[in-house]
Amino acid sequence: MSRLVVVSNRVAPIKEGKAVAGGLAVGVFDALRDSGGVWFGWNGEVTSQPKLVCETVGSITYATIGLNKRDYDQYYRGFSNATLWPIFHYRIDLARYNRDEYEGYRRVNRMLAEQLKPLLQPDDVLWIHDYHLIPFAEECRQLGIRNRIGFFLHIPFPAPEILTAIPPHNELLKTFCSYDLIGFQTEVDRQAFEDYIAREVRGLIGADNAMTAYGHDFRAKHYPIGVMPDEIRKTAESYRGRRNMIGRRESGEPCETIISVDRLDYSKGLVERFGAYEELLDRFPEHRRQVQFLQIAPTSRSDVKTYQHIRQQLETQAGHINGRYADLDWMPLHYLNKSHERKILMGLFRAARIGLVTPLRDGMNLVAKEYVAAQNPDDPGVLVLSRFAGAARELSSAVIVNPYDRVGMAEALDRALRMPLEERKDRYESMMRVIRQNDLAGWRDNFLRDLRGPASRPVLLRQTPARAV
Repeated sequence: MSRLVVVSNRVAPIKEGKAVAGGLAVGVFDALRDSGGVWFGWNGEVTSQPKLVCETVGSITYATIGLNKRDYDQYYRGFSNATLWPIFHYRIDLARYNRDEYEGYRRVNRMLAEQLKPLLQPDDVLWIHDYHLIPFAEECRQLGIRNRIGFFLHIPFPAPEILTAIPPHNELLKTFCSYDLIGFQTEVDRQAFEDYIAREVRGLIGADNAMTAYGHDFRAKHYPIGVMPDEIRKTAESYRGRRNMIGRRESGEPCETIISVDRLDYSKGLVERFGAYEELLDRFPEHRRQVQFLQIAPTSRSDVKTYQHIRQQLETQAGHINGRYADLDWMPLHYLNKSHERKILMGLFRAARIGLVTPLRDGMNLVAKEYVAAQNPDDPGVLVLSRFAGAARELSSAVIVNPYDRVGMAEALDRALRMPLEERKDRYESMMRVIRQNDLAGWRDNFLRDLRGPASRPVLLRQTPARAV
């Protein structure tokens, strides 16, 4: 079988059992660990003289390179995270566009393609990940690389009306079409992409997810990323460390736990979540001293002002809630700005009565699936899940909430805290069937099978005249 070459924005050698931030890192690491291969991308360093370094750890070869300060500012802090991230998460109000940053974004994609080219073998299959690298395939094609190249978008894909807020949207989407296969988390995301191709350009929409646009034939499908449920269950069962602190007050008396684990980001709905928890304590005073909320939110992109602001907001909210409700032997809210090892998180998930996952918009959100997989089948907790997480398309037996409805979330938490065992077990079993069916191996194998499959020119189903640009 041909080699697998994975390309992502951030690459760092990962040791098993250590903290891993984000679904992309978890998914790619587990996929490459099973199959072996090459993982190529930025090493996270900003340096005046970037150099390509290769390191083999187990079955994975990490090929990484640094960025200079200009490239970091324009490609990463600029167009990727100040333009694409907010717009793809439906936050036009937080987005900015700078032409120099867009040019830097294109320049870094070109540089990365040039660095990768000498490492490639003729039959390698390339799997490119996420919004930082949308133009990567076009840069590869211009360098003469003819390998099969697939792309997977881990974040949501916005509706055309949102996407067109990006001034060079036509040019950007043209580069998208140089891939052989484009993968999305949900059918809603794939449909939004198809709508853009149909409405904004003279694209051909064919059968079997085939499309033609800008002179390229390609396919676009949805592949919901999953987890490894058996591994999660074993890790959660075996961990004994600090989880005995969960579910107890300082006095040792029982206390149910609500847990949330997120990267510190405005798309995760953290501010709204803290407000909903305060609403729970206010509207349902019987839960005071009977419940505690543990929010783990490792800091990310700390040099971006928007993220500095949300951290200040959360620290203020946490202080307000604890100042208002705490007692000598009860702290209602534990807010931690640090990463924890995976085995600790799985143990905490298993011990928590409620998993609270309420992003304002998310591609999938693997925390939701990890929380369910970590549960004790004989006494499972309850997943409270935002309707705007991709996982809600699969985990319909969770308690689904609208994260913009503070009172509604508080009522959902009250319901989850009161939920009888039989209902909890029924919901858990229903979600576990889906998680097992759409696990990480299936996500990987389905995508790579389709990527390695034969290309086909679409038979026209519909074509929409292009809008004026």
